[in-house]
Amino acid sequence: MRRWRERMAALAVAIALVGVSACGVRGAGAGGDRLVFATGQTPQCLDPQVSPQDIVATIDRNIFDSLVVFTRDGRFEPWLATRWDISADGLRYTFHLRPGVRFHDGTPLDAAAVAATLDHAVAPETKSQYAAGLIDAYDRSEVVGPTEIRIHLKRPSAPFLQALSTAYLGIQSPKSLRENKGALCGKPVGSGPFSFRRWSKNSAIELDRNPDYDWGPSTAAHTGPALVPGLTIRLISENASRFGALTSGQVDVIDQVPPANVPSLKRFDALRYSRAESPGIVSAVMFNPVRGVLADEQVRRAVLRAIDVDGLVRSVHFGQFDRAWSPLGPTTPGYARGLEGTWPHDPAAAGALLDAAGWTGRDARGYRTRDGVRLVLRWPYAATYQSSMVTTAQGVQAELKKVGIQLDYTGVDTGTFGELLETGDLDMFATSFIRADPDILNFFLESGKTRDNGGGNVFAQRHPELDRLLLAGHTELDPLARADLYAASQRYVVDHALILPLWVPAALVGYTDRVRGLASDPVGFPLFYDVDLRGRA
Repeated sequence: MRRWRERMAALAVAIALVGVSACGVRGAGAGGDRLVFATGQTPQCLDPQVSPQDIVATIDRNIFDSLVVFTRDGRFEPWLATRWDISADGLRYTFHLRPGVRFHDGTPLDAAAVAATLDHAVAPETKSQYAAGLIDAYDRSEVVGPTEIRIHLKRPSAPFLQALSTAYLGIQSPKSLRENKGALCGKPVGSGPFSFRRWSKNSAIELDRNPDYDWGPSTAAHTGPALVPGLTIRLISENASRFGALTSGQVDVIDQVPPANVPSLKRFDALRYSRAESPGIVSAVMFNPVRGVLADEQVRRAVLRAIDVDGLVRSVHFGQFDRAWSPLGPTTPGYARGLEGTWPHDPAAAGALLDAAGWTGRDARGYRTRDGVRLVLRWPYAATYQSSMVTTAQGVQAELKKVGIQLDYTGVDTGTFGELLETGDLDMFATSFIRADPDILNFFLESGKTRDNGGGNVFAQRHPELDRLLLAGHTELDPLARADLYAASQRYVVDHALILPLWVPAALVGYTDRVRGLASDPVGFPLFYDVDLRGRA
């Protein structure tokens, strides 16, 4: 979010129109001294090098540590690595590791463990859906000593440190990689503040405090073990049930607060609310520019101008999300702010573009035709994952009908949806992807990042000028020059209407007032290491 991934299947935050009154929250949390977190997402695999899911990164951040930590102001600070050096050509990274760190199984976290993790990420048998793509410039690791490792790259990679800071490249126990081979999805072993106890499928995941933990990131508010004895992650996919669990005191924290419920939540004296905009690919629709009706750029541009994105986002999300102007969110480094306001709602312009494309006829139902064929767009979605995109798509459908385009927004089973993605036999699909680096554009649009290469370029589209910009952006080490390259990349995407940006995702988190110290990382994922349960102030 690629089930291929959850985000490809439906994405976004679901809406539940639940009425609540501004009364007190009952109880003090079902977990007693344990922190109880309810999520609307269902993890598929807890091996961080396999899964691309947001919820897996959220859970695994508690189990696995990273070499470096990425700060909110865009800097990299020590974590497992106390310091590092980068060669002048950007091809060699030498990390000096913190001594004395141990995995939950008692084995040492050393340079060999870092090498084993990176090799595991890129190994074909791992079948990584995301982590391998994050470090596709990786060549090999050289263990210089127990606490010193030199990583060799095939080419300079500007986002390499950012990739290493993510939970997707959290360091795994080599012993576990060997002994749990084939079962790593359900037996994660890291060095983090919590260790894995059990996973009751479709119900809950139990983590226990690591009593030996004393190597948190420099950004943490305290040192030593976590402040709560354990973390229970309850899997509650239905929005009304998850929100009800919070208001009734059954859980301490929930993610994906339904936008319609935010005003009600704010009226609860005993509840708190946080909102953090997510960087990366916004909630958007990917167009098929390779075959079918949308292979014509004029039709794609007409679709962008035909839709009242502002009105749709405002009505569907109750003012909790902002409309998007770029494929990247505003908190993404290199965001092209100059795109804002450049493609407003303009049905007349949409009509002129469709006329120029030859769709000048009209049938009995008012839809445009060319050579007797109706103008139809196919937008399938995985019916299993109902979301606010469904409501948005219905609005898009109504807007396109006004300019003579029939949009078939059709729910299919997950298997069928995966086949359609595999074959590219669709005109459009919805997606979103969180990452604090503009390199996420490469994942979706670079010609070499097709699905068979572990990328997200579903339609195997190829745009030489865009490729030039994206590849240069990936290797450019000067931040200002890199920002310019990605600004030009975003403008190319909008000018050629490769993506329909809709809204800027944000992490909407609700929690009870007994929760203190809850924070979020730079992409909006909640962090539980510093949480204490101390009751009301």
